[in-house]
Amino acid sequence: MAKEQKIVIRVGVAGDVGSFSEEAGLIYIEKANLAKATISYLINMDGVLAALNHDEIDYGVFPVANKNSGLVKPAIEAMGKYNFSLVDTIDLNVEQCLFAKHHMRIEQISAIYSFHPALEQCKKFLCHEGGLKNTKIVDWGDMALAARDLAQGAIPSDCAVIGSRRAAEIYGLEVLVSGIQDIKINTTMFVIVR
Repeated sequence: MAKEQKIVIRVGVAGDVGSFSEEAGLIYIEKANLAKATISYLINMDGVLAALNHDEIDYGVFPVANKNSGLVKPAIEAMGKYNFSLVDTIDLNVEQCLFAKHHMRIEQISAIYSFHPALEQCKKFLCHEGGLKNTKIVDWGDMALAARDLAQGAIPSDCAVIGSRRAAEIYGLEVLVSGIQDIKINTTMFVIVR
């Protein structure tokens, strides 16, 4: 009798380990009961859709719209370049946190790194409430990648990142302030495509 082979489903997410896209991907894997699934961290939407079109992944997961900051422009641009089918959507309440290396104080921060949509979701904090009005803001393409790069020294140690609490924990960084998004219920819609 031949052994039954389990098919491994390949899920590609637009983000690094600790990203909100990874969280949405994990939710979809559980929801769809994909017991044998692997995640590929493809950092951006273009990377996800290119991998899907080259049959390197079976499903792609990425954000398309946020209740506060609107459409995710890089997603819309990537969606115009590739063929895909919509499978499902996941609405995720996104809590943004400011984090840095341990013992860093807010007034010591020289620059904040993140992904442009995350920065847009925290405008009030960055401009008024957080005391960071003159701090340099850098779009790093992915907030979880920025967290990893800060932890590994690719970003100067006097900088901070805006992203998920989970990313801070994974990369050993300290959350300085949580819930810094402009609106409390900060829902982002992620799409699952094939």
